[in-house]
Amino acid sequence: MLTELRIRDYAVIEDLRVQLGPGLTVLTGETGAGKSIVVGALSLLLGERASHEVVRTGADRARVEAVFDISGRPDLEDRLVEGGVEVEEGLLVLVREVAVEGRNRAWINGTQATAGLVGLVGRTLVDLHGQHEHQTLLRPDEQRGVLDGFSGALEVLAEVEARHREAAVLEAAVEGAELRRRELEARADFVRFQWEEIRGAALDLEADPLLGDELVRLEHGEELLGGARELADLLYSGDDALSDALAGARDRLRQLGRLDPALEGDGLLLEQAFHELVEVGRRLERYASGLELDPARLEEVRARLDLLHRLRRKYGPGLEDVVATGRALRGELDELEGAEEDRSALEGRLQGARHELEEVARKLTGLRRGAAARLASAVEAALPALGMPGAVFQVMLEPLLRIGPSGAERVEFLASLNPGFEPRPLSRIASGGELSRVMLAVTSILADVDRAPTLIFDEIDAGVGGAVAVGVAERIAEVSGHHQVLVISHLPQVASRAHTHLLVEKSSGDGLTAASLTALEGDRRVRELARMLGGDPDSRASREHARELLERGGEPLRTPPGGG
Repeated sequence: MLTELRIRDYAVIEDLRVQLGPGLTVLTGETGAGKSIVVGALSLLLGERASHEVVRTGADRARVEAVFDISGRPDLEDRLVEGGVEVEEGLLVLVREVAVEGRNRAWINGTQATAGLVGLVGRTLVDLHGQHEHQTLLRPDEQRGVLDGFSGALEVLAEVEARHREAAVLEAAVEGAELRRRELEARADFVRFQWEEIRGAALDLEADPLLGDELVRLEHGEELLGGARELADLLYSGDDALSDALAGARDRLRQLGRLDPALEGDGLLLEQAFHELVEVGRRLERYASGLELDPARLEEVRARLDLLHRLRRKYGPGLEDVVATGRALRGELDELEGAEEDRSALEGRLQGARHELEEVARKLTGLRRGAAARLASAVEAALPALGMPGAVFQVMLEPLLRIGPSGAERVEFLASLNPGFEPRPLSRIASGGELSRVMLAVTSILADVDRAPTLIFDEIDAGVGGAVAVGVAERIAEVSGHHQVLVISHLPQVASRAHTHLLVEKSSGDGLTAASLTALEGDRRVRELARMLGGDPDSRASREHARELLERGGEPLRTPPGGG
């Protein structure tokens, strides 16, 4: 609920502050007094584009501020907190400033925000009828929401949204699986060739790295064999082997060591040298006896090393990298083999999800069809009393090519306000007054489901009088039992039913015109109603007529929370 409105340096308003309560608030005043300026200022908080021309002459900026009590809207409060906006004691303050020069600015509870965000929040709290830009019921999405609320289909709608999300996720998964399958299929032959090339090599990370040394031995086999035998003869097995000479030297030194113990250490060293020389000679003999000259093996090793070189060049640089590439290629082939199976499984789940979506969407369509007929009939029945006899109101359900998150049809309100004309979307009804009265009829019927707590009607009584004026007043009073309603009116029948009656007046001073708001009570209210009735406010008869109108209005006037 809108609890306070503050306007400063906007058009002819210098400084205005008004407190508002629940029920019906009516703004009245002479033509041109500035009543619509108040609504124009408030429209800034609903997303109206700001122009520096609205800044009052002599001021550098205009400021509009509205205080809302949102203690009954925990959903909105939670969204604001999630967005980083602190909410204290259930109060929400929206502010917009329009500068003559420089940037325009906006705030939500003291936190700077974009004008668009302020407007988005404002439109959840205020529904303005009379200015096309902010008539939420002109938007098909809002009309659909109203119909679903009226039909009691909100839970079914939530189920449709959930089933649609599930189907959308599965559709994306199927598309992704199919795309991946095609990608794999497109390179399957190449991957399979590479995998077979690596697999056929039967890489051995322990043996293959040793082939380089084996190649050297095979290529230099004759030299190695001759040299090993020559050295074996020289060291151990030949007629004049060094081991024989060293053995003799060892024995002689051993004899001398018996004569002089000082030579025993040298004897031990010579003994050790003898055994090591013999060991080397024997090893060379074994090496020579085990060495084979194998041309076939030489070619085999050369071919193997050539293969390993090519594999490293294509998939390397190292053999470990080649093996890792082989594992990756095998994984792609395995994925390709399972891709079709996975896609088929996802397709099955998707078909099931679509079937469930169709079932619940069909249920939602049934609820909407029944509610559309009831709503159209109720609105159409209300229009004659609002000055539109013969008017037609319809709720169109247009099937969609594909079920969406909001169901299988598009919802739109249509109306024909003049007999003989085809019903058209509400957004194409030209007359602001007629459109506002259609909105009043709809709103009065939907009072229990309309989500905006504050309704504003501007120009709702354009060209209205007599019995129609009474009908308009009754409808507004009915809506004010469920919503906070703010009306700019020339109708005394409407003003007489107000819980708060505000008078808009202009005054001049210092060469500038200023508008002010005054809360009317007692005789001042009677005098304003007398003026609106077309009589002389100073006439006793006119004032008596105004008092009678007040008495017939129903509830007594409630003292407003404040004024200024």
